[in-house]
Amino acid sequence: AGANGFVCSATDQVSGQKVAIKRIADVLREPTEAKRVLREIKLLKAFTQHPNIITLLDVFTVPVNTIEFKDVYIVTILMESDLDRIVSSNQELQDQHFKYFLYQMLKGLKHLHAGNVLHRDIKTSNLLVNANCDLRVCDF
Repeated sequence: AGANGFVCSATDQVSGQKVAIKRIADVLREPTEAKRVLREIKLLKAFTQHPNIITLLDVFTVPVNTIEFKDVYIVTILMESDLDRIVSSNQELQDQHFKYFLYQMLKGLKHLHAGNVLHRDIKTSNLLVNANCDLRVCDF
């Protein structure tokens, strides 16, 4: 949902689920950045239940529960790759793959549009894919 940050993978210590953690550093340094991050979190919360939208699991700050935080961490499900890497790789894709990716992307975008949200940066690196070829839209 848009704000730039550093992303790493981790394992949830309670559930054992693999997750992606996006760190947005010094989020309050300027009001525009803070608003952008708040918008990202609100949109992720609103659209996270759709199978073709990235799933938000948690949001936290460090230190926790204090007004002294600088960084925000956004936790989502982990997708192994993105469409940009897949298309750029030597991996052979069939027409069925492309049709399935396109179908899922359109379903995700239709859901966003139904909620009056326009994805302003649709590109292959914002289409996340897992090993089952499930696709999820991110950074809207």
